Amino acid sequence: MTVASRPTPRLLTAGQLFLDLVFADLATAPRLGEEHWTPAFGWGPGGIANYAIAAARLGVDTVLCADAGTDALSGLVRERLADEGIADGIREVSDWALPVTAAMNYDGDRALVTGGRPAAPMASLLQNAPVTPVAALHIDDSVSEWVRERAAAGTKVFADIGWDADEDWDLAALDVLDGCHAFLPNEAEARAYTRADDARAAARALAERVPLAVVTRGGHGVIAVDAATGTEVEIGAVAIDFVDATGAGDVFGGALAAAELTTWTLRERVEFATLVAAITVSRPGGAAAAPRLDELLPWLDAHPAAADPARFAFLRAALHDGASPFAAPPRPTPSSHRTRI
Repeated sequence: MTVASRPTPRLLTAGQLFLDLVFADLATAPRLGEEHWTPAFGWGPGGIANYAIAAARLGVDTVLCADAGTDALSGLVRERLADEGIADGIREVSDWALPVTAAMNYDGDRALVTGGRPAAPMASLLQNAPVTPVAALHIDDSVSEWVRERAAAGTKVFADIGWDADEDWDLAALDVLDGCHAFLPNEAEARAYTRADDARAAARALAERVPLAVVTRGGHGVIAVDAATGTEVEIGAVAIDFVDATGAGDVFGGALAAAELTTWTLRERVEFATLVAAITVSRPGGAAAAPRLDELLPWLDAHPAAADPARFAFLRAALHDGASPFAAPPRPTPSSHRTRI
């Protein structure tokens, strides 16, 4: 029996992996001694897996590099990732268990509690990672050299640093962005690092460090600045009935990294990622609720008040007759004729 070879990954994702347990649609935060029930519950791989799942569901061949344990929950997460068609670049660590995060959604946002210990720095994890056109990383100091080498080879690295738990917001922490193509902080992170008064000023300041600075603003939309062309894009949110914010920024990042593989304009790429994230937060479960490519137009048709129809005309054109904007370019075939000299 002939076994079909696996497609070559076009997107590499790497970072901290979790098991997420998501409790959505809570009226209030639980108080001591109380038990709250909600039917809006979901679970699945979290952390960097949010990027990978979002991209894979859009039809992009994706590999995920992360640490996992040999515990039962690690096995469960790996099975779910395999079900999503994501290539397994996971390194097993025998004396470490996968962290578990409980996300509780109420008052338009979510609170997180994580049990476990963080994974080791990623440098050794990425030594044998496949070369891809685009990569999305939860970046740390250990991968700076790797990022510069991949950037020199043509890989566009989308970086997420995450929340500063110490809240020092030292600008020196952004030195790890050297070589990265894009930085994707939320507004609170962007303003804290840059000491800017608003999201636009923060995005402009960050564009001095990376070619593409993208600041997400939750229900207020997104601001993106292309440093090379000076293009600035500000778009509003897609109108949805909010259910669950878990992983929304990561899903946005995964969709935006995937969109880098298209010929779309910056505005269209940001609009696309915003739509994918909006659909996700309208359903419980974090990235487990991320839409597939063939769901996007039916969702827009079923929610005519979500956005002006003209806003996503480019997407309708791109998806006509089942086409995919992420299709890999055809490989050149060897010529059957020999060139005479």
